[in-house]
Amino acid sequence: MIETKRACIYPKDVQRITGKSERYGRKLLNRIREELAKESHQFVSVNEFCEFTGLAPSIVERYITD
Repeated sequence: MIETKRACIYPKDVQRITGKSERYGRKLLNRIREELAKESHQFVSVNEFCEFTGLAPSIVERYITD
């Protein structure tokens, strides 16, 4: 059975990864969007999140749940 992973990060994922509040997760994702010149409705990918935070994708993927 192939396990599917999401391609984007949500504030709740940031909360699980960092241990900070969901509000912090929203602010961080908005900062990433600003840095990448994305609009507010566009998603932040796992790779973009990892590049911005300096975390390894393998670490981040452990915390992503569906």
